Amino acid sequence: MIDPDLLAILVCPSDRGPLLLVERSGDRVLYNPRMRRAYRIEDGIPVLLVDEAATIGDDEHARLIAQAPPADRR
Repeated sequence: MIDPDLLAILVCPSDRGPLLLVERSGDRVLYNPRMRRAYRIEDGIPVLLVDEAATIGDDEHARLIAQAPPADRR
């Protein structure tokens, strides 16, 4: 699991936007819904390398977005 404080400051290396912590194929990943890239987590360490990110298709994108927590409306 990723520490919530760390998750709050992690950003996508490509667009510098926030990432969502979701489950994909039984594993937790960090997901960028804007770029549709999933970054794996190995031994609790995010692998934030664009070249190693998985590209996500339309159907899987919808499943991953459904897992996202509601947006903070502050």
